[in-house]
Amino acid sequence: MNKNVRYIDWGLIDYQQAWDQQEEIFNQTVALKTANRTNHTEIETPNVLIFCEHPHVYTLGKSGLPENLLLDEKGLEEKRATYYKINRGGDITYHGPGQIVGYPILDLDNFFTDIHLYLRTLEEAVILTLNDYGVEAGRYPGYTGVWLDADNEKARKICALGVRCSRWVTMHGFAFNVNTDLDYFKNIVPCGIDDKDVTSLKRELGRELDMEEVKAILRGHIADLFSMKLDV
Repeated sequence: MNKNVRYIDWGLIDYQQAWDQQEEIFNQTVALKTANRTNHTEIETPNVLIFCEHPHVYTLGKSGLPENLLLDEKGLEEKRATYYKINRGGDITYHGPGQIVGYPILDLDNFFTDIHLYLRTLEEAVILTLNDYGVEAGRYPGYTGVWLDADNEKARKICALGVRCSRWVTMHGFAFNVNTDLDYFKNIVPCGIDDKDVTSLKRELGRELDMEEVKAILRGHIADLFSMKLDV
């Protein structure tokens, strides 16, 4: 099992460009796994952890409802936002500057072949990162993602997850609100949930966060939880 993982920070990148680059890495990894099986070879499959930010964009997962986007084309133009229907699980979400978007493209055969454990482990990395900033977070029964005050009426979501997995190779991932402009969430029914709030680390702490610091802490927790050898 290859637990070496290359870390890449794409910075602020157009959503379509990032999606295309993800697909290229994902398809190459799946093709290598298929060739190994066909040719009875054991060439190691690579693992990549990508962090980035996107310009304002709304994405709708395979199980999502288009009506959960509350803007028409004119409204999207006014918000300088784009909209994509994509091939991950989950409903609609928003990405924008100040949000850490994580795209782990991992061969889970190198770690563990359990997609639910994979999701819970990504959630745990975000929970531990929030704890490092003195923010208590957890899970909301029946929903993915990371939540604050999940046990009462003040429940609010700070991180959304939506992944694709084929032949145990993953793509897409999570969106963690750090310095995110939360007003953009008012234009959707986030993740199809219309009775819960959305928050950010900035809102919870009342101050702007150093994005590079948060990224370093988060990727450290991901590496520890997956027992990765992270090449930064």
